[in-house]
Amino acid sequence: MNASLSLLHPYPFEKLNALFKDITPADLPLIPLSIGEPKHPAPAFVKQAIVEHFNHLSTYPNSKGLPELRDSIANWLQRRFKLNQISADSQILPVTGTREGIFSFVQALINRDEAPYVVMPNPFYQIYEGAALLAGAKPYFINCTAENDYLGDFDAVPAEVWEKTALLFVCTPGNPTGAVLSKEKFKKLIELSDQYNFVIASDECYSELWFDQSPVGLLEVCAEIGRDDYKNCIVFHSLSKRSNLPGMRSGFVAGDAALLKPYLQFRTYHGAAMPVQHQLASIYAWNDEVHVEENRQQYRAKFDMFQSELGGLLPLQKPDAGFYYWLQVDNDEAFAKMLMEKAHIKVLPGRYLSRDTATGNPGENHVRMALVADLTQCEQVVARLKKIL
Repeated sequence: MNASLSLLHPYPFEKLNALFKDITPADLPLIPLSIGEPKHPAPAFVKQAIVEHFNHLSTYPNSKGLPELRDSIANWLQRRFKLNQISADSQILPVTGTREGIFSFVQALINRDEAPYVVMPNPFYQIYEGAALLAGAKPYFINCTAENDYLGDFDAVPAEVWEKTALLFVCTPGNPTGAVLSKEKFKKLIELSDQYNFVIASDECYSELWFDQSPVGLLEVCAEIGRDDYKNCIVFHSLSKRSNLPGMRSGFVAGDAALLKPYLQFRTYHGAAMPVQHQLASIYAWNDEVHVEENRQQYRAKFDMFQSELGGLLPLQKPDAGFYYWLQVDNDEAFAKMLMEKAHIKVLPGRYLSRDTATGNPGENHVRMALVADLTQCEQVVARLKKIL
C-alpha cells in the first residue's frame, strides 16, 4: 500500500467515537451537532428534477460536465460575485462534491518530487491535510486564534516557507470558526501568490449561509483588481450547504483556466464525473435563490434563539457566517463528554480539528457545535442545556 497512508490521522469522528466509548448517555433521543450535515429539507423541485431525468441512468457522464450546467454556474458566479467575465467552457468544472474536488485537485497540482508546502489554516477541514500528505507535500499550519480574529496571521509565515509553497488553502467562511476573509486580506494573499508563485484555493462552501452581509469571494476580488484570468486562483463551491443537498454530491471548481485544463485531464482518468441526472437537477438549484434565502432565514432563527436563550450561560459568539458555533470552554473533551452523558447531545472537541504546533493547539478548549438540526430539535437542545448548565 501507499506508504503515505501511514501519515494520515484518524478522522475526527473516529476520535469522537473513541471518546464516547465508555459513556452511558442520558435517556433522551440523540441530537447530533457534531457533523456539518444540513438537516433542512432538500428543495422539492430538485428532487423532482432527479426523478424526471432518471432515464440518464443509462448514460455515461462526461468529466467536463454538461454545457448547460457550466452555463448556469457561470451565470450564478457573475450574479453573486459581480464578475466581469468567466468562461463556462474553460474556467469552470463540476465536481462530485467539493470534498472530492479538493482532494483530487491537490493530487493533480502537486509535484511530488519537489515535496513542497501546502499552507492551510489550523483548525482546518481535514481533507486539506490528507490530500497534501497523499500527494507528497508537507502541511504548514497557520494558527487561527481569537487574537487574530480566527483569520490567521499570514505575516508570521517565514519567507522560506512561502518560497517552497505550491498551494495555499483558505476557507471563508471558515470551518469551524465562521470567520470571513476581507477584500484587503484576499488582495494581500494575491500579492503573495504573485511574489512566490503559489496557487490559492479558496474553499467557499459556506458562502451562502450568512446573517447580515454576504461574504466576499476570491474571484470577486480578482474581478475588482482586473485579474479576469484568475491567475493562480481557484474557488470551490457546493450545493451541500447552500441548498441542503449533501447527498447529491454536486459542486464545482472555478478559476484559472491554465490550472483547470490539466486538472480536467486528471479527472478524466480519475473517473469522478457527476451523474447526468444530478447535473441536470443542479441547474435548477443554481438558478434559484428563493430556497437559499429561506435556508438562511432558518439558520438566523436558530442562532437568534441560541443567543437569546443561552447567551447568559455560555460564551456564545455568533459567527460571521456559516452554521457553526466555535465555543470556548475550559476543556473541550470534558465538555463534549458532559453533554453526551447528561444531555445526549453530540458536539466535536476542537482539538480533533487541529494540530499541535510550536505555539500550541489552537483548537484545544473549543468545541464545534453545528446548528444543523431543525428548529424543533434546536429548541430541545436549548431546554437540555438550560437544565444541565
